[in-house]
Amino acid sequence: MNLRDRLHRLIGRDAVWSADHEGASGTALRVTSGSEVFYVKHGPLAQAEHLRLRWLRGRVPVPEVVAFEDPVLVLADVGAPSLETAAPADMGSVLGRTLRVLHELPVAECPFDGRLPVVLERTDANVRDSLVDPDDFDDDHQGLTSEAIQERLLATRPPVEDLVVAHGDYTPSNVLLPASGEPVVIDVPALGVADRYRDLAIAHRDLSEDHGPEVWEKFLSAYGLVDDLDEERLYYYRLLDELL
Repeated sequence: MNLRDRLHRLIGRDAVWSADHEGASGTALRVTSGSEVFYVKHGPLAQAEHLRLRWLRGRVPVPEVVAFEDPVLVLADVGAPSLETAAPADMGSVLGRTLRVLHELPVAECPFDGRLPVVLERTDANVRDSLVDPDDFDDDHQGLTSEAIQERLLATRPPVEDLVVAHGDYTPSNVLLPASGEPVVIDVPALGVADRYRDLAIAHRDLSEDHGPEVWEKFLSAYGLVDDLDEERLYYYRLLDELL
């Protein structure tokens, strides 16, 4: 049975498909069939996410994989809003605690490589193939070219990496908060062994800009990093994210 037939059997031929949902990125479709909800992802990142979800299962809470046939991934709906939507008073604390759990996973057991040699090759390819949109750069990077950012990344590359199992796109919208139970981590195609600042930089950008310094301080306290924050690495990995 091919995937189309499996999908029809699973969700019904009268299912409602929609790209209009929280966190819609153009590669994830929300599918409603009766009382059931699924998310269907497709494209080159679907296989990467499928492999990582399989590895994470039993280590941290993640969505259930309902079906996979490259390049299509079907996930069960967690039935919970993201931290971004729920906006709990303790958003920073929840986000910090959840990241600490992820970063405490044994690096030696993780088969996915997100270290700088691998990622800088990817950013170079993205620049070379014109896959970067400078209009999406952060405000303080507006006016820079993608080539200029790549040159800066190579020139200021940190000499060491403090390796953890990193999410790769750790934002409040990528952590779901069920009414009961542990937070659920989603959207993990970039997960791999990398410097912890790859996640800290993105969390800092989103929390500081959208929710203020107090929420960021609560995040740091819950994560367990208050006095030794490396501002240079924080900036470097935010700059890196511009080309990913």
